[in-house]
Amino acid sequence: MTLPGHDQSSSRVRMEWGPTGAAAVPADYAVVVDVLSFTTTLSVALERGIEVFPFRWRDARAAEHAMRHGATLAVGRFEAMSRGDARHVSLSPASLSEVEGIQRLVLPSPNGSTIAFALADSGAQVVGACLRNAGAVARWLAPRVADGASVVVVPAGERWHDDTLRPAVEDLWGAGAVLDALLDALGGEDEVTSPEARMAVAAWRAARLPDDLLRCAGGVELTDVGFVADVEIAAQHDVSEVVPVLVGESFRDATEVQPAAPKLRRVDG
Repeated sequence: MTLPGHDQSSSRVRMEWGPTGAAAVPADYAVVVDVLSFTTTLSVALERGIEVFPFRWRDARAAEHAMRHGATLAVGRFEAMSRGDARHVSLSPASLSEVEGIQRLVLPSPNGSTIAFALADSGAQVVGACLRNAGAVARWLAPRVADGASVVVVPAGERWHDDTLRPAVEDLWGAGAVLDALLDALGGEDEVTSPEARMAVAAWRAARLPDDLLRCAGGVELTDVGFVADVEIAAQHDVSEVVPVLVGESFRDATEVQPAAPKLRRVDG
């Protein structure tokens, strides 16, 4: 249930955290940001021409889902490492950047996938963004927002051990990078932007990459267990032109599909 005032409906450009926040702030277009590492891996996959099927669960259901779609199943980082086999694709963007011969990939991600499908169920057109493709996503969104569409950018965050949301600063930076580029493309229309969205832009402008991503909690966690290359790839800014859009059950580059235009939720401003 959305509480009065929490839907940011007076602004066309919005920002809110995690799956609960995404449900509270409906919009025509919804941008999921999970820098470490779902949407970063997604951007790498689409650059390599791989269609990505996000999936909510990392269990036997994921293997069945991959079989149903004739896709390769991505395994966990540590599982791929323990097998010592380069043919096993994982959530690691570094590992995915080296694979060959894969056309379809099931990418289990309980956090990012859950948010993406929940947003799609609300009627929004869902887009995946990270630091690598922030500018490309913003340029794709700009003419739609200029025509009156609303957009919410959703930093996914992580989970604490008690399953509560842990706001992850890297996702805030990713959201801010998209919003900053979007406002620039719109000519700096601050009047269409919610205070929450402007806060994300300010956080992004204060970030120092790649150092801050390597030193933040999520970056340290991955670096300490041997995945510094994943953090370095995630810290790359505006190196990718792919715009992942969720069509049905899979993400594909916007240049390859013509997603149905959402019914616009018009707002004042």
